[in-house]
Amino acid sequence: MVSIVYHDELKEVQDDAALAALLAGPAAAPFDRLEWWRALAEECDLLPLIAVMRDGRERGVMALHRQQRSIHALGNWYSFRVRPLFTAGADRARMLDALAANLAGEAPHLVLSPLPDENGEASALARALRRSGWTVFVSPCDVNHVLPVGGRSYAQYLAERPGPLRTTLKRKGAKVSVSIDTEFSPESWEAYEAVYAQSWKPNEGSPAFLRRFAEAEGAAGRLRLGLARTADGQPVAAQLWTVESGTAFIHKLAHTEASKPVSPGTTLTAALFEQVIDRDRVSLVDFGTGDDPYKRDWMETVRPRYRIEAFRAFHPGNWPAITRNALRVLLRRG
Repeated sequence: MVSIVYHDELKEVQDDAALAALLAGPAAAPFDRLEWWRALAEECDLLPLIAVMRDGRERGVMALHRQQRSIHALGNWYSFRVRPLFTAGADRARMLDALAANLAGEAPHLVLSPLPDENGEASALARALRRSGWTVFVSPCDVNHVLPVGGRSYAQYLAERPGPLRTTLKRKGAKVSVSIDTEFSPESWEAYEAVYAQSWKPNEGSPAFLRRFAEAEGAAGRLRLGLARTADGQPVAAQLWTVESGTAFIHKLAHTEASKPVSPGTTLTAALFEQVIDRDRVSLVDFGTGDDPYKRDWMETVRPRYRIEAFRAFHPGNWPAITRNALRVLLRRG
């Protein structure tokens, strides 16, 4: 029998040896680690509700949080995706069925987003919720641009980029100097923040969260913090990447508005691609969520991200939202 236990104290999660081993193992992304969830709780004011599935020695976990009368996936604008995690021998369908049934007693409304489906994650969750009597709506909510490196060198990859991009690099690549930190440096972080403050980007959602993440990634050897500077040493472009389990993740990038004519962001992006392809030897580069046009110059594959919204139909407070969602489905099909 699968048992479901919820934890709002992350130390309790660590006390389960099998679960701690799952979360400390070779996770595919930062978003799968307990440290990420802890930082969301402590820096972004999200109260975690960690759903732990136990089936003998096997474990599954889904990071959630409460929001008024609803339960949401534990993530925010920094999260590329959310997903359930399982130990290698787990019966995933059985565990998700148990979780879906148990969640009915926790809240009448669920919002799980952004979910991948490359390995059937969104589909499996939707099936389990429907089997447990939830009224389920699944819709695309975002996209994820990625580059499968496919064994290419950086030079081979660059030769396949669009002509205008290669021309920009050839004409303007020498106008800035580039450095890439693999350890956290307070001075480099100050330069990153200075660039961000002068960029087109909106105010940072949680600067404390981002710095904490960069410090931890630097200590673990996963950080790739790139800076582009003018001849007089002024930082004009900055990018935060990390490398883990064969994947390079592009978390943040910015350049100052005044430096736009010399395209420092393009030069810096190229330098970081060279770093992760030729030296870190990654097999995938992940540009996170968002369908920004410039991503198409660098990336080659687009993966959808999904939103699951699920309701207990007997709950009267859900009826207006169920009706709205059903109408949207009919309009899309029509």
